[in-house]
This record gives sequence, C-alpha cells and structure tokens, in this order.
Amino acid sequence: MMESRLTDLEIKVAYQDDLLDALNRLVATQQDHIARLQADMRHLYEQMRTLQPSGSGSPEIEPPPPHY
Repeated sequence: MMESRLTDLEIKVAYQDDLLDALNRLVATQQDHIARLQADMRHLYEQMRTLQPSGSGSPEIEPPPPHY
C-alpha cells in the first residue's frame, strides 16, 4: 500500500517536472516574441516620425482634397 502511494507521488512529480519545463520553454518563447514586437513597434514609430513633416501646422491650413 505504502509503495503504491510512493509510486503515485513519483509519477505526479515527474509529470509536474515535465509541465514546468514546458511552461518555462513557453515563457521564454513569449519573451522572445515580445522583444521582437517591441523592436518592431520602435521601428514603426521611428518611420512614422520621419514621415510626418516636423512643424506642420494645423489641418485647416492644408488645402482641401481635389474632390471638394
């Protein structure tokens, strides 16, 4: 009886170790994805800053589009 309980506990610990390893790998992968997304966001932000004319006035100064 006692040996069977010990075996069950060992099996549970083995499954928990496996689950912990899988979760650690998942967290590491997600951290890599987050880092890449943050780098992409910085890159896009810099691109948007260079596209916007610095010191542009308010929108009412710009002429209306040709379809008006």
